[in-house]
Amino acid sequence: MNREGGPGAKRRRKGMSPWFRFCLVSLMLLVTAGCATAPPENPHDLCDIFTEKRNWYLDAKASKKRWGVPISVMMAFAYQESSFKATIKPPRKMILGFIPGPRLSNSKGYSQATRETWQLYKDDAGNWGADRDDFGDAIDFIGWYNHLSHERNGISKSDPYHLYLAYHEGHGGFSRKTYKSKQWLIDVAKKVTRRSQTYSRQLKSCQKKLDGGFFRRLFGF
Repeated sequence: MNREGGPGAKRRRKGMSPWFRFCLVSLMLLVTAGCATAPPENPHDLCDIFTEKRNWYLDAKASKKRWGVPISVMMAFAYQESSFKATIKPPRKMILGFIPGPRLSNSKGYSQATRETWQLYKDDAGNWGADRDDFGDAIDFIGWYNHLSHERNGISKSDPYHLYLAYHEGHGGFSRKTYKSKQWLIDVAKKVTRRSQTYSRQLKSCQKKLDGGFFRRLFGF
């Protein structure tokens, strides 16, 4: 029974209007966007990154323990793929030079993993609730993929150059050496290698402090 003046009608009068609901949802979306994790202030220094973002160090350390890939290698990959931007996506194709078309791929997030490869990671690693825009999940994905490159292609986990080529071309493409016809990709893999080496030197200078307690991190002793 739902006569005028009954319980149903009373609930409708007290409910939110469609316009108010629209405004509330829009505000929530704006707040969520504003709270997205910002890139580190100094992405060129791994000590500065981990000092600013303590949880990133703990996440990278956990991924290293799980997959055996050096932190410096994984972080160099994340920098190259996304510049540490959580929601970055590939650019769109331009139709007639000015009309935005579809994106070049469905890759997304810190690791720039495609939707299909991300699903394989979730199934294989058991991280079923993983999100591509979550740093902890993304750095674990990078460790996982490089672990597979080691198993399937025999690449050392401390070899960022060949690991990156396999990361970009896929394990099958790496086996077929498809990268040999892509000088630009070879140049990028060299850049990743140099950054990994730089990150490794930096991490050695501050890892003791990062692993220490609060006062060691605060005062540096």
